[in-house]
Amino acid sequence: MGNVERCDTTLPTNEMMFYVRRDPALRARWLTDLPGIAKEFGLSRAEYEAIRDQDPKRLMDLGVHQYYVPQILRLFFGAAQNANASAALQCYRRAFPEETAKAMALETRREGT
Repeated sequence: MGNVERCDTTLPTNEMMFYVRRDPALRARWLTDLPGIAKEFGLSRAEYEAIRDQDPKRLMDLGVHQYYVPQILRLFFGAAQNANASAALQCYRRAFPEETAKAMALETRREGT
């Protein structure tokens, strides 16, 4: 999946997330005015669409810091019910099908031992 070396420190999404995490007013607007927030921080169309589409792989491929990706998903889905059936985890499963299959197979093997 992602790694810190692929992070683009100049990417507007990274700056935006730094502020959104700390500002209750920005967090409150997240679900009602995401296009406005994206415009205020100068996100590219690709950045905005990756966030809107809740796509962890595209976000990481664009250079979003891997620490911010789950935080972005939490803004959409909340932090409760972090289980294998959570909406946030489903985003990762769609974005990383091969990695998910390997992880699930490993979990099944571990449960069998």
